[in-house]
Amino acid sequence: MSARDLIGYGPTPPDARWPGGARIAVQFVINYEEGAENSVLNGDAGSEAFLSEMVGAAMHPARAMAMESLYEYGSRAGFWRLHRLFTGRQVPVTVFGVAAAMEINPAVVEAMMAAEWEVASHGYRWIDYQNVPQEVEREHIARAIDIHTRLTGTRPLGWYQGRTSPNTARLVAEEGGFVYDADSYADDLPYYDRRHGRAQLVVPYSLDANDMKMVALNGFTEGEQFFRYLRDTFDVLRAEGGRMMSIGLHGRIAGRPARAAAVARFVDHVLAHDDVWIARRIDIARHWLREHAPMLPETLRQEAVMTIEEANALDEAQFVAAFGFLFEHSPWVVERAAVRRPFADSSAMEAAMRAVVAASGREGVLSILRAHPELAGKAAIDRTLTEASLGEQASAGLDRLTEAEFARFHALNAAYAERFGFPFVICVRLTDKAGILAAMETRLTHGEDEELVTAIGEVHKIVHLRLTDRLEAAA
Repeated sequence: MSARDLIGYGPTPPDARWPGGARIAVQFVINYEEGAENSVLNGDAGSEAFLSEMVGAAMHPARAMAMESLYEYGSRAGFWRLHRLFTGRQVPVTVFGVAAAMEINPAVVEAMMAAEWEVASHGYRWIDYQNVPQEVEREHIARAIDIHTRLTGTRPLGWYQGRTSPNTARLVAEEGGFVYDADSYADDLPYYDRRHGRAQLVVPYSLDANDMKMVALNGFTEGEQFFRYLRDTFDVLRAEGGRMMSIGLHGRIAGRPARAAAVARFVDHVLAHDDVWIARRIDIARHWLREHAPMLPETLRQEAVMTIEEANALDEAQFVAAFGFLFEHSPWVVERAAVRRPFADSSAMEAAMRAVVAASGREGVLSILRAHPELAGKAAIDRTLTEASLGEQASAGLDRLTEAEFARFHALNAAYAERFGFPFVICVRLTDKAGILAAMETRLTHGEDEELVTAIGEVHKIVHLRLTDRLEAAA
């Protein structure tokens, strides 16, 4: 395999199939780095010299007070201006959060969480990793995950180092817990990087539709230029259809008043169109995994049965393609478990997947549950269920409901979704129509935490039976 992919999707990129038939997916990033930049206070050899109002600043072997204060503006004032801008318009955001910076200012983390923004990892430190030894970079990745998990309650699912080394992509793939890697500027659509033993989803970022151009020698000199560039980028990608646009922002740059005004004008331009999906990066990643899973060789199609030895012999991309169906539209669980191979038997494989779910925290469990279809719902009517769900629902007679039964299912599905925020999940192969309806009525009386445990327990039952089918000929 070549070290570089200069071909990509070529002249025929895939149909993104964005939700609601949207012509474009728009994604706003706020980079939170302040306090984690180069500084002798952090044990570095000198002061920061990158990405500030002082273009071309020198690195000093002592504290650079002006540079420090420019970064401090981002955390003290700029972040909060952007926070008001986006929360006031109810626009979702992804934060690229440097762990060391987040640790210094927990109030901003609380604000991100309260706004239901995605907080992806921007690494442990905001430094250049180009010449950092891989052992140190690997340690920094682990430290970033630990700090992030402690501060937010869940591990990061997205990664963006930004100032990468030649080892970064491989180390991220080997870590195995990231749904997506954003350290690429190579496309207008997500894609899979297979260079490092697995099909790592990449959701590309942007350095041109980025406020960093406001503090670059070849960049924008004032907000109107920035607004026009963002507007024209959006208009072209929307006209092409099926594309993604990322906008990169920083509190110390776009958080300045005049630049924030330009950002606000662009956000309002986007909101004026009704065929746009404004999403967090994790939402785009999960959509891509669901709609454009890695291609599965014919010999590994879902109905094929294999031994555990054959499963262990697959490369990582093949393994995920062969077993990704176990968790409905959530192949990331299998992908993270795959790094624990070889498995002694199906029980060991199942235990590894359960451990991945447990480690994903509440957000991970909710994402798994929300990926499930309603029982006897719209997907069943439209015949858009996955192959596994189609057979399972049919086994319980849900494809042969009377009008009265269908109405009852519809009413209970609606009540359940309103109460808990995710579809009702039950292992239909272990019950029948009457049992399902009775369970729905009973579980509607549960508290939220109790039902979360019950529902993910049903998912594990479903996975157990699907895995038993897949490995029934295991040695």
